[in-house]
Amino acid sequence: MIIMEELLTNDVKPSNFIHDFIDEDLKEGVYKKVQTRFPPEPNGYLHIGHAKAICIDFGTAEKYGGKCNLRLDDTNPTKEDVEYVDAIKEDIEWLGFKWDNIYYASDYFDFIYECALKLIDKGLAYIDESTPDEIREMRGTLTEAGIESPYRNRPINETKKLFAEMTEGKIEEGKMVLRAKIDMASSNINMRDPIIYRVLKATHHRTGDKWCVYPMYDFAHPLSDAREGVTHSLCSLEFENHRPLYDWFLKVLEIETPPRQIEFARMNVNYTLTSKRKCLKLVNDGLVSGWDDPRMATICGMRRRGYPSKAVRAFVDKIGVSKAYSIIDYALLESCVRDYLNENADRAMAVLRPLKVVIDNYPEGKTEDIEVDINPNKPEKGKKTVKFSREIFIEQDDFSLNPPGKYFRLCPEKEVRLKGAYYIKYSSCETDENGNITVVHCTYDPESRGGETPDKRKVKGTLHWVSADFCATATIRLYDRLFSVENPSDEDGVSSFADNLNPESLTVLDNCKIDADLLSAKVGDTFQFMRQGYFCVDKDSEENNIIFNRTVGLKDSFSKKL
Repeated sequence: MIIMEELLTNDVKPSNFIHDFIDEDLKEGVYKKVQTRFPPEPNGYLHIGHAKAICIDFGTAEKYGGKCNLRLDDTNPTKEDVEYVDAIKEDIEWLGFKWDNIYYASDYFDFIYECALKLIDKGLAYIDESTPDEIREMRGTLTEAGIESPYRNRPINETKKLFAEMTEGKIEEGKMVLRAKIDMASSNINMRDPIIYRVLKATHHRTGDKWCVYPMYDFAHPLSDAREGVTHSLCSLEFENHRPLYDWFLKVLEIETPPRQIEFARMNVNYTLTSKRKCLKLVNDGLVSGWDDPRMATICGMRRRGYPSKAVRAFVDKIGVSKAYSIIDYALLESCVRDYLNENADRAMAVLRPLKVVIDNYPEGKTEDIEVDINPNKPEKGKKTVKFSREIFIEQDDFSLNPPGKYFRLCPEKEVRLKGAYYIKYSSCETDENGNITVVHCTYDPESRGGETPDKRKVKGTLHWVSADFCATATIRLYDRLFSVENPSDEDGVSSFADNLNPESLTVLDNCKIDADLLSAKVGDTFQFMRQGYFCVDKDSEENNIIFNRTVGLKDSFSKKL
């Protein structure tokens, strides 16, 4: 296992062995073009690992001027839904890619069925009436060879007859399967007469009730690739042991110019959970608000949280492509997001936990226009105006009556600067019946506007603020990592991982004060709230209640909490 923290400071772009293989194939004339595909199963939402596969599949086609199709692997109608199909399309487009064509494995059901009949005619497939448990036992183990099924040498005509009955719906689910006849003694357990068709009496979201039998993934996948004209079938490393079966089907079915399968390591990111089964449990148990909960590692969750697509692509690009198993530090993803937003997000002032400050010697009723940079990294954007008045809000943490050492914010002993405005000094404070400070009274130096004074004195503390007369109230959701352990997937079963949820993964603040002009922001708009972090407008916002999600802090603070 490799924790790839070094990539945080390493700007060297990793090599790409996939492109090396393709260069070799093109040079030797194996293929005249490059065609890839992204083949997700529409049974859930895409996650950060899929983002890597999308970038590899589409990025490879782009590099070689080839095509990349989106192909939905809809071979299991009991788990698939149009909702997931639509979500997959949206995620791909959000990442900035466009498929050349969109296909479904179900487009090839007739062709795949004909291939199954061809295998039967060749004596390379048979109907097995063994129970699922019996078939599992006969397959053997990694150290022991399998045992041939008593139905393995069933006559071809009898197999064809039974397969027809399966297809016509005359056979119940689980009673029969069609198996390829390969080698029960193979050292590769995937070659031990794998099941290629099973009975499923379920309505398909595209073909309706036309089929009562459906192909298994290992059979449908290589044939779909071949039918589609794919030259390089790029997939994650868990399919490496399936490659001999992939190649066997293409060879015995006499596919001309068969695709080449190339595997790469999956993306494993600590503090995340990408198992669809476990993610579904999080959703169903109400531990998160849905698949697009901003704490989820789903693409839609990251999008809702405010992660820019270009930052996600930069993250994938920085990791590179390899065959080595590794765990990527979540801090690298956050760093890519932070770097992009620091450069591109407009600045704004927001006070998350407001404390009122009254500047006693500032004229009542007076207001001033204070100019601040929209984005200091993009001077061409210019400046914007914020209103300054006698009463303002600052952060509760920016005031202390009894400050600790090296405290440079507002306190009885120190003068501080208000961002873009004036120097202020503490005078007194008001408290409620419980002794909690409710209002702080200060005085200001009218000759210190913009941080310049006639005596050239400097202060160490600069506070952000909003005018009490020209601000708006907002709800702000402070999101952090969902899990407090590095690998929640290591937990047994699907329940114990819930015990490792980070109790501070979501904090909701309801009385935040923001620049009034932020009320015109649209869903998805992202800002840097000065001294706070990066925030985006959430889809739950309403006309009278704008909601911001914290995308990422100004610096990584998670490791310090553990």
